[in-house]
Amino acid sequence: MPQDSNTDVLICGAGPAGLTLAIELARRGVDFRLVEKLDEPFRGSRGKGTQPRSQEVFEDLGILDRIVSVVGRSVLPVRLYGADGSFTEVQMAGGEEPSPAEPYRAVMVSPQFVTEPAMRERLAELGRHAEFGREVKAFEQDAEGVTARIAGADGEEAVRARYLVGADGGHSFVRRALDVGFPGEPLDVRFFVADTILEGLASDAWHMFNEFGSEHWLVVAPLTGTDIFQLQGIIPLEGDVDLSAEALEKMVATRTGRNDILIRSVRWASAYATSARLADHYQVGRVFLAGDASHTHSPTGAQGLNTSVQDGYNLGWKLAAVLGGAPEALLATYEEERRSIAADVLGLSTKLLREETTHRGREVHQLDLGYWGSSLALEKPERRDSIRAGARAPDAPVRGAAGQPTRLFNLFQGPHWTLLGYETERGSAIAARPGLRIHVVGPHGDIIDDGGHVRDAYGLSPGDWVLIRPDGYVGAIVAGAEVTALDPYLARAGVTASTTA
Repeated sequence: MPQDSNTDVLICGAGPAGLTLAIELARRGVDFRLVEKLDEPFRGSRGKGTQPRSQEVFEDLGILDRIVSVVGRSVLPVRLYGADGSFTEVQMAGGEEPSPAEPYRAVMVSPQFVTEPAMRERLAELGRHAEFGREVKAFEQDAEGVTARIAGADGEEAVRARYLVGADGGHSFVRRALDVGFPGEPLDVRFFVADTILEGLASDAWHMFNEFGSEHWLVVAPLTGTDIFQLQGIIPLEGDVDLSAEALEKMVATRTGRNDILIRSVRWASAYATSARLADHYQVGRVFLAGDASHTHSPTGAQGLNTSVQDGYNLGWKLAAVLGGAPEALLATYEEERRSIAADVLGLSTKLLREETTHRGREVHQLDLGYWGSSLALEKPERRDSIRAGARAPDAPVRGAAGQPTRLFNLFQGPHWTLLGYETERGSAIAARPGLRIHVVGPHGDIIDDGGHVRDAYGLSPGDWVLIRPDGYVGAIVAGAEVTALDPYLARAGVTASTTA
């Protein structure tokens, strides 16, 4: 029988949000437990669209290249079939050529059975793992922490944690135990999704039959890098649905008018009704909600998984900072920042569903989401005509003073803060300290902005300083005369100067 144990953070749910949070804590040396009530990892393809902003997050976490090595970067066209069998092709995912500021500008199709193993592999590299077949059955909190009762095949244990995070899905036990409201609306659409092995369709395009939103709408999507074709379609709101290979083959024949599409096997299948819901709170005392536990979406626009990943990305560095001595008030900025983002994303995904269109543009890429109104956004003086504090920090090609090419994202990668001084003196900034890397950009700095990309992307003038948060957002932009404002800002985040020389 397991022994009672203590940890800093207990994460309930090992899906995309829980895994992202776990990686963030692991690379900061935080002690945690990651428990998942399923006996084994999720095997389905649900949540397959990885938006450009999440690709940037995955690059920072060290998993993007290994995902792309499986699924590739090509964006397949959508083949729209008419009743007579003829078809036209369109690009549903949208996207433009990469730019210096935005290295990823198109959706990447990566099924969860590719994405999540890459995340678990990265977690293993950091010396940690998810515990499957372990379920949080009850918990209570006090001023110092949370005591949870966890059940598994080998019995029950009590775990004492400083914080608990419920990343346990739309039917979250943690949310219900907190009695946090989850208001919203059913969207009156029910979908099925199935991962299949089939014959009769080429793998060079997604195949769409009938109008989106109609009862016979069907998409057959090859998942690049695998032998799987994902089937997705609309089904009646009520009643059981047979998702066996035989039943799916009959459904496909009915909806396509073709008898040459043969379903050989079904690897995974699910039927689900859609709703748009947002938790009333993301934090109650020492307990937090993340991912689908705090927001559920229509699948249109591929927003759910991406929003969940970025919940974990936002919460991870803040929990680590507070556990390391930062003021407890820093944790309140998690709900402040992420709940408003989820509200916007819910509105977008619902709008796309009701418009019944296959077109997806920049609005789904999540590159333009930011935390401009956050209490963590500092500007001195206030800026109006260029990038604002709270915005996503742009990338830019640069050169090190020794001559080697690199990128701003390479400088940002990792759990640290980054301070960029533009054409200024290193000694005129704040004092060096653990958790902060300082670079001076300019002819006499350690970073050379040959093409002016840093200057243009950030709208900088000589003497300006830009502080980049660990999650890749602009925390502060200050003029040289205001650089002393960065000291109290960093103190609020737990980034303090060493007391010894």
